[in-house]
Formats: sequence, C-alpha cells, structure tokens
Amino acid sequence: MAAHVDPLVVGRVIGDVVDLFVPTVAMSVRFGTKDLTNGCEIKPSIAADAPAVQIAGRANDLFTLIMTDPDAPSPSEPSMREWLHWLVVNIPGGTDPSQGEAVVPYMGPRPPVGIHRYVMVVFQQKARMTAPPALAPGAEAARVGFTTRAFADRHDLGLPVAAMYFNAQKEPANRRRHY
Repeated sequence: MAAHVDPLVVGRVIGDVVDLFVPTVAMSVRFGTKDLTNGCEIKPSIAADAPAVQIAGRANDLFTLIMTDPDAPSPSEPSMREWLHWLVVNIPGGTDPSQGEAVVPYMGPRPPVGIHRYVMVVFQQKARMTAPPALAPGAEAARVGFTTRAFADRHDLGLPVAAMYFNAQKEPANRRRHY
C-alpha cells in the first residue's frame, strides 16, 4: 500500500513558501473552465485574468489570500523570491476574493524563463485586518522579495488553512491565446 505524498511537499511549496500545515478549509480555484489541481500546468495567457477562487468557511470567518511566485526570476536563481502576484484580506468565509479588500491587485503569471510555481495560500484571520493602502498600478518594486511567512507573522495569521499551486512557463509568442 503506497503512502499518500502531499503534492505541496513534492512541489516544495512546503519549505520554500510555507511551513508544514494541515489544511482545514476547502479552496477551489478555476481559470475559465479549467479547475486547478496542485502541480498542473496553466498557460500564462489563460491566467491573465484573476481566477475564480472559492474559500469555504463560515460567513463570520475572515481570510487572507496570497499568491506568489517563489521562482522569480528563474527557478535556478530565485533572487526575487517571492514575487507577489495577489494579496486580498478580509475575505468572508464561503465567498471569494471579490468580497474582500485587494491590497495588491492580481497580476497574471509572466515567467521569463523556466517553469515557475505560482502558489496561492489562504490564512484564517483572527480579526478584521486594517488593510494597508492598495498598491498603485505599476508599483512593481513592492512585489519583489515578498515573504509569505513574514507577512503571516507580522499579522498574527498563524499557519495556512489552505494552499494550492500551479506551474507556468513562457509561451511562444505565436501560441498565445487571446480572448
């Protein structure tokens, strides 16, 4: 009988981005008609717009969603680890990020070289968070060198309650899908 191996461990999400945790809240992620599964490949053109994310939980629970690329700018030299792609706080349980407060607007995958992991982590908040001012469009410097663990520590979020990741790599210019 084979033992179950957590895909978050295999994909080094646990270790590179977060510490070992036990998922306690269900999360579903969908790009268009494609349901996300851990480690699946998503074309950057499909992920250009924010995914549909559903976070379970009670309506009076509040959650934080963080999406980062721990492989920026390249998986072999991740000197910009982690690149922050999305940060939403105060998401009520049983809803989606549109019901929360976007601190950093969604930015789709833009892997320059190699296969990058894009990690979505959900934390349950102990209380409503006073959201910092939203990041101005084009303020790329604020996205570089983000640390999920440090953010969680600073805001007393504890361990994650859910996480998923997908892989993406640069598409040839003539193969990009536009819709």
